[in-house]
Amino acid sequence: MIDSVVAALRAPDIRRKILFTLGILLVFRVLTAVPVPGVNQAALADLFASNQLLGLLDVFSGGGLATASIIGLGLNPYINASIIMQLFQSVIPRLNELSREGEYGRNKLQQYTRYLTVPLAFAQGFGFSVLLQNAGVIPAAGFLSFQTLSLLVAWTAGTVLLMWMGELISERGLGNGISFLIFAGIVGRLPDQAIPIITAPDGLGRFIPFLVIGVLIIAAVVFINEGQRRIPVQYASRVRGRRMYQGQTQYLPMKVTMAGVIPIIFAVSILLLPAQLAQYFTASSIEWVASAASFIRTALSPETPLVYGSLYFGLVVFFTYFYTSFQFRPDQTADYLRKNGGFIPGIRPGKPTEDFLARVANRITLGGAAFLGAVAITPLIVSSLIPGTEAIRLGGTSMLIVVSVVVETMKQLEAQMLMRHYEGFMR
Repeated sequence: MIDSVVAALRAPDIRRKILFTLGILLVFRVLTAVPVPGVNQAALADLFASNQLLGLLDVFSGGGLATASIIGLGLNPYINASIIMQLFQSVIPRLNELSREGEYGRNKLQQYTRYLTVPLAFAQGFGFSVLLQNAGVIPAAGFLSFQTLSLLVAWTAGTVLLMWMGELISERGLGNGISFLIFAGIVGRLPDQAIPIITAPDGLGRFIPFLVIGVLIIAAVVFINEGQRRIPVQYASRVRGRRMYQGQTQYLPMKVTMAGVIPIIFAVSILLLPAQLAQYFTASSIEWVASAASFIRTALSPETPLVYGSLYFGLVVFFTYFYTSFQFRPDQTADYLRKNGGFIPGIRPGKPTEDFLARVANRITLGGAAFLGAVAITPLIVSSLIPGTEAIRLGGTSMLIVVSVVVETMKQLEAQMLMRHYEGFMR
């Protein structure tokens, strides 16, 4: 392993990518420690200690929400904009056409996502400022006051900056930039989560379940991520010029979790949205509005594991199927095989091949979706059965994201190492 790392650092292009990614992550961690002005840190700490929903939201803000930093909104507006754009692709023909136009179409959709992120960040920033004002974290001020407008501009600019940094990592660094920034925020918060558990009087009894679940999640995620269905594809003999190329058999690999960690991120973002909106109205002067907001916030909070866990599981399964449908298109794959003289033994080319691939994809996606959902809600079940392990509720989701990002990054490093005839990381 050490020799592989040294070999990777000796390759100039890989070394540049690693150092560039580490540099972006360093800037990201510095920004999480830069708070907006006028924040009462003691009141902010009390607010997060009494609200697990905000703690879960902080996971996807990269750790900047708990410090009310200039990047406090994190990538939540961008994630929500991505979800909305993907939903629009299913109902708006023009966007659906763009998704099929290769690099140009992807760039245009990405540009629309960036435009949509700005108003979403502004709206989410306003709601968060109202929440902080009601909790006494920042001084109360009107919507058009200089203080409120400066906060909204700072938080919106912070989200746009993170979005740009994530795209830089995707283009010039390693892995998916957005997932990498979320990964960095989670890893940076691990000491803050682990130290209170370990230093408690019964810390060992509380930490062991956390450790056991972490090891099991790591093993399960790695095992399932590597699982795939290999479909044999036979290519007929072809004549090109004066040469005849004999038919050969290859395999079409179909991963169990083609969507990766994206369904978890999407599911939590959607699940947090109504609870976050309700949080802003709990202090309303209208009694029925405040009561309804309190009910929604409680029902969609990790403090209510039955309702929260059921919705969480259902959303993970839904978004696994939803995102897989964009990642793998049976019609395009069947058409590609037909044009290149390939066929699946026992299946006729064309529509029968498309139906076969769709049927296989649905079956293996069901297993992957059930696995992701089960891993996501297992910490909720354990924390309900074992008192004193509430931190595991957040740790399970965090661990799932961390392991998935690490595995995908290792695969990219492995591919680049093999291209340079080095011995890879993964054996």
